Amino acid sequence: MKTLTLGFSPCPNDTFIFGALATGKLEVPSYRLEVIHEDVETLNKLAREAILDFTKISFHAFALVVNRYGLLNSGAALGRGCGPLVVAREARNMDSLRGEAIAIPGELTTANLLLQLYGDGFPHVHPVSYETIMPRLQRGEFAAGVIIHEGRFTYHNYGLYEVLDLGAWWEETQNLPIPLGGILARRDLGSDVVKAIEDAIRRSLNFARQNSEEIWSYIKTHAQELDDETIRQHVDLYVNEYSLDLGDEGRLAIKTLLELAHKRDLVPALPAGLFFSP
Repeated sequence: MKTLTLGFSPCPNDTFIFGALATGKLEVPSYRLEVIHEDVETLNKLAREAILDFTKISFHAFALVVNRYGLLNSGAALGRGCGPLVVAREARNMDSLRGEAIAIPGELTTANLLLQLYGDGFPHVHPVSYETIMPRLQRGEFAAGVIIHEGRFTYHNYGLYEVLDLGAWWEETQNLPIPLGGILARRDLGSDVVKAIEDAIRRSLNFARQNSEEIWSYIKTHAQELDDETIRQHVDLYVNEYSLDLGDEGRLAIKTLLELAHKRDLVPALPAGLFFSP
């Protein structure tokens, strides 16, 4: 039985999607999955070294590894009303942040890419672990921060104010859902392997939708001590129809984001085949 590595984050949307596979509720015929839990920026860096067979990745980082990985149509984080937020300790606007220190959840995150696409960009960014951004803003270490994941539900608890919803800005200017991250497969795996794992991802997501109680303890274990209601909000927001299949609109959103980023010299030119083909 061939062992394949699968990397994804400990965030509730990922553990919800992959929970049935990670806990052995579902199996993949002929393959054994070795699950690796890492934060998204670590996964971005691992992808640049082509270490994992299948991995979650920020779409920003995907542009740098597209020659070795192709994008699957399942397992993605993409939608509306779910983008990163710029927050600060006091009410202010984006122009006031020019030249100020801004904490970001990783240089290769889509959150940082969106920040750099806004206006003329913001050069004084400081990559830190995403879960530390709000506490460090509260302590006054940075002028502002870009928060992701469950941060959009909890930033009020730190006395922080929303400066800009980067996802809403994207949706208003592009009339497309915001593409955050997707699942990649190594191009050298071959179509049979990739089809088997992509089918397993869809089955795992459908299992979670019908039997969430069977994987709830697994989700809770990796959920940064979040309460049940916040976990449910997180899953409801980030797991949607695009998670099952990107569809034409999802694929267009990804291509549009990366093409705009290339025009601004933020990522290299993209090859024709973004999606997986052996």
